[in-house]
Amino acid sequence: MIKVKACTRYFRVSIAWLALLSLSGVSAQVSEKVTFGHWALDRTEVTIGQFERYVRATGTVTRAEKEGGGFEYGAGWERRPGWSWRRPDGAVPASADLPAVHLDFAEAQAYCRWAGGRLPSGSEWQKAGFTELRSSPPAPWVKGRTYAWTTGDSPQGANTSDTDPWPRAAPAGVTRAGVNGLYDMGGNVWEWTTDAQGSQRRTVGGSWWYGPVQMKSDVQAFKPADFYAVYIGFRCAFDLPSPT
Repeated sequence: MIKVKACTRYFRVSIAWLALLSLSGVSAQVSEKVTFGHWALDRTEVTIGQFERYVRATGTVTRAEKEGGGFEYGAGWERRPGWSWRRPDGAVPASADLPAVHLDFAEAQAYCRWAGGRLPSGSEWQKAGFTELRSSPPAPWVKGRTYAWTTGDSPQGANTSDTDPWPRAAPAGVTRAGVNGLYDMGGNVWEWTTDAQGSQRRTVGGSWWYGPVQMKSDVQAFKPADFYAVYIGFRCAFDLPSPT
């Protein structure tokens, strides 16, 4: 049995649901990109496994590792010793496909540049997350339609604080695919964008900690660019060469 979020924070449900997810082939390829004309966006949030390859290649040591651990909200923001992208919740992660978190804006941007991309702007992220742009989207998606939620007509299927199979972050590709076939554009973990207000940067999409309302397109959730926490991750955008 596993614990599931609810108003009282957790219920119990059968672990058979997670077993079904693992056997159903729903996991997205974490290296896949979705193309939008002259640019593309990661289909999933950057994962622990992807970030580990970057660390091996560059020797990067993150601030959370150097400064004693990442943050979680308890009685205010509390530093959790030993928590970092390697151990988001303080223990060895169950899957390398969990999102890489405890990374500030500059660390996320550095990874994207290493991968040949950059962090998306808020407007890029919002258009990709809410407006169906595929030329022939599968049912029930409608080309050109802007949806109220990144998951379609309702927030159902996203990993939020509402009842669902994921007590905290979910691995890439196991939640419901949303607009443009993207995963976790709403819920799971907040994502950095380049939108700025002074030294702050906008995060988008909400997270497993919050209710679905934080998934909405009009949410302006700016955070200090040097902040890192258990529920802030990212995905990368990529500029594509113009067709000749």
